[in-house]
Amino acid sequence: CGARMGCRRHGAWPSEYLIDLNRSDDEFNGRNHQTARSHAGVFQGEKIEALVFILPVGLLSLVFGAWLVVDGGDAFARGVAIPFLVMGLLMTATGAMVGYRTPAQLAQLQTALKATPETTQAAEAQRMIKVNSAWNIYLVGWAIFGVAGLALRFATRADFTQGLGIALIFFCDVGLLVDGFAERRTHPYVSVLGS
Repeated sequence: CGARMGCRRHGAWPSEYLIDLNRSDDEFNGRNHQTARSHAGVFQGEKIEALVFILPVGLLSLVFGAWLVVDGGDAFARGVAIPFLVMGLLMTATGAMVGYRTPAQLAQLQTALKATPETTQAAEAQRMIKVNSAWNIYLVGWAIFGVAGLALRFATRADFTQGLGIALIFFCDVGLLVDGFAERRTHPYVSVLGS
């Protein structure tokens, strides 16, 4: 195959490069490292980001928001608490769902590639087109959070709305960070699927 990404052996999709997440690096020996790691990277990175960042931040946000409510804080604290409770719940659910579904998703893809490689490759390429088309929508959503947060913080005088604004800015930053890494993980994977 040489060093070319996404090369095929005798016209078959290289399903052997969709590796088990628990497989050691030693098992990459003698394989096309670039192709193997592009597949492993998108799934492994998704799992790690979900379980190591999204889920813990979601849980901490819930704890922080609940503490602000239970502590009976002032209007500023209540304004901060609302986004932390809502986004904490969403991040906790998302992190858990994405983190724990990834191994099963990868196993299912491996099985499908062995059974019907061309069909599965085409279906996966179409799925990734939909995934990548959504990044701009997410960016607009986070931008709305940021702009609304800045407006509430600097254009209002009420403590409640200023607290709300600051919390929205925080989650704007978190969302941009998460999606920034996620989008960049898809680039080598899409290159392999499209080659």
